Amino acid sequence: MQLQANVVLFYHNIHKTGSGGKKLRIQLSNHFTYRRLFHFVISPILMMVCTSLYSIVDGFFVSNFVGKTSFAAVNLIMPIAMGVGSIGFMFGAGGSAIISKTLGEGKHDKANQYFSMLIYTTIIISVVVSLIGIIFIRPISASLGATGELLENCVIYGRILFISMTAFILQNIFQNIFVAAEKPTLSLKISIIAGLTNAILDFLFMAVFNWGIAGAAVATAIGQIVGGIVPMIYFAKKNDSLLQLTKTKFYGKILLKICTNGSSEMVTNLSSSLVSILYNFQLMKIAGENGLAAYGIIMYVNFTFTAIFIGFSIGTTPIVGYHYGAANHDELKSLFDKSIKLIIGSGVVLTLLAGVFAAPLVKIFASYDIELFTMAYHGFRLYSISFMLMGINIWGSAFFTALNNGIVSATLSFLRTLVFQVIAILILPIFFGINGIWLAVVVSELLALLVTVTFLIKNKTKYLYA
Repeated sequence: MQLQANVVLFYHNIHKTGSGGKKLRIQLSNHFTYRRLFHFVISPILMMVCTSLYSIVDGFFVSNFVGKTSFAAVNLIMPIAMGVGSIGFMFGAGGSAIISKTLGEGKHDKANQYFSMLIYTTIIISVVVSLIGIIFIRPISASLGATGELLENCVIYGRILFISMTAFILQNIFQNIFVAAEKPTLSLKISIIAGLTNAILDFLFMAVFNWGIAGAAVATAIGQIVGGIVPMIYFAKKNDSLLQLTKTKFYGKILLKICTNGSSEMVTNLSSSLVSILYNFQLMKIAGENGLAAYGIIMYVNFTFTAIFIGFSIGTTPIVGYHYGAANHDELKSLFDKSIKLIIGSGVVLTLLAGVFAAPLVKIFASYDIELFTMAYHGFRLYSISFMLMGINIWGSAFFTALNNGIVSATLSFLRTLVFQVIAILILPIFFGINGIWLAVVVSELLALLVTVTFLIKNKTKYLYA
């Protein structure tokens, strides 16, 4: 709670004034100095960090107040929920790029129509997907290897999450759309409110009312509803952002372009879910339930670090898309140069911080079990080497999304999050045992970095960003 309050205070202080004590208003059409870029991207970065923090709160309460079996159930079902939620990441990233480009071309009314069509279509699709998930969660859980108490926990947790899936998908979309609408501040505030709602209800439902894993799921669902429905209300009314929900028609070609353009983000999240399932299979085979719980701990801690890279990418995508649409090549070059330097510097700093704070972070989830703590601590120390590499890969994929090159963006994501990781997870444990599992992400990020750099060099003359 105090940590999120400090985030709010920090955000308020850096956004309070610009030069001369006036409130700093940043538009997509601005020239972005380091200072202005920092002010613009800090909101989505803090938004993603806050999202990761209330995910950590979920893990903390389930692990410490419900037990290791329930914690394992959450880690088994979460990849399924995140995989379905990747629809929102696809529509959000692809839609943000299309809408920003359309705004850059001066077509404001058309941008509103594209935005409205996207939201209405999403609601229809997500309701259908939610019903399918509610019906089939038991056989899905059983196919993942869950039995007995673990299976029942998976069914309870999964069904409740699918009830709120429409709101979760909308929440993922609006995280991108708010930035394109020049309202990253509001996005951060809504994320904080949703996170605090989740955290408070986690405490009440699990620590006070002893509702068990059902309490964890209900708290998460209500937090997602806040994060998905409040933005709907905001954009449905007249507002001072660049976008508003309005009457529209179905633009099939635009929706296809959105899906193609945002496919990299969907591939990233869907692949992460599939890879997490593969991690779970390998760890259950090598280390049993402790291995499954240890991986869950590493993922919770990992969220906070990768959230910074993801937030920066969300923040810069509309800027790049706008200036690409407006053919401002000098600004593209400036944004590319500044982003590369900031990402590399952040990677070095985050890797060092992960090494220093590994023990206290892991202890949040496993202070009650020395064997689990030792396994998770050792695993995270190896896993955290990847922070040095992943920033460029995450940003590179988002950069090509902003340039409306969905094919390159999807290729980068597909190789990084699925192909390279699957190969590493299957091969490395043969030679290095459980250490091979923890190092799989490091190897996959290194291979992905080589591909990302190759694409950035190859396309620089086409898009004139370097």
